[in-house]
Amino acid sequence: MEAYRLRNGVEAPVIALGTALNDDEQQVAQCVRDAVGLGYRAIDTAEAYHNQPGVGEGVRTCGVPREQLYLSSKVWNTHHGYQPAIDAFETALRELGVDYLDQYLIHWPGQTDSFLETWRALETLYQQGRVRAIGVSNFLTHHLEKLLAHAEIPPMVNQLELNPAFVPAETVRFCREHKIQVEATRPICWGRVDRFEPVRRIAEKYGKTPAQVAIRWHLEKGVRPLPKSIHPGRMAENIGVFDFWLTEDEVAAIDALNTGVRETGQDPDTFWMLDTDFKAENERIMAKPAP
Repeated sequence: MEAYRLRNGVEAPVIALGTALNDDEQQVAQCVRDAVGLGYRAIDTAEAYHNQPGVGEGVRTCGVPREQLYLSSKVWNTHHGYQPAIDAFETALRELGVDYLDQYLIHWPGQTDSFLETWRALETLYQQGRVRAIGVSNFLTHHLEKLLAHAEIPPMVNQLELNPAFVPAETVRFCREHKIQVEATRPICWGRVDRFEPVRRIAEKYGKTPAQVAIRWHLEKGVRPLPKSIHPGRMAENIGVFDFWLTEDEVAAIDALNTGVRETGQDPDTFWMLDTDFKAENERIMAKPAP
């Protein structure tokens, strides 16, 4: 699989398997094995997904050496602060059954500036060589500006909600200007991307699915998508995007779908959930009808 080179030279495979909303340990382990067998080399998890043990089992039993995989996790809101974040990282390693991570992120900025101390912990872990790349998730421009003003090591990644229906353009532009790799959660609008006529039309032209066109669009924009699925067929579909390219007009047609309104995720300025029932929160959003 192709890779994006982060600002520190680390190469991150351009597509990763998302594992959110899957807390069945055996199922998520099988998902990881299936994905690796299909060609995935990057797996994304988080403390709040409650599936790190299952992901770890999948990593250990997938038949590919650990050093050939790119494993990412995230620290939850309950562990903002220096020592809490260190402790959360230790728990992640223990649950995953590994001795280092390729990427570790702050999951949400939280209600206060506590993410600054959390970032100091990530800097320590990076300097110790225990994680190869550090970054943030769901940070908007003003969060990133504050972080950059205090950071010794700038973030290498910002993982955020991004899809044809919702592009936080200002934050994406800021990330590009500061060499922060953008990663997209919910890259196919939780399976709802086929409702857009331009996406369907482009898919028909290339003999692809709407989901594949959306993922290809992310790659054309230099974004690293994290599509999630528990079905091997869908997993294969989601990485079957390296044999076609979109024209500038096709990219522009998909760009025009952006409403600027979130439809699948939470607002980082108001979301600071302290418990870890993240699955229930997301399932509540998924149950809403698509616009």
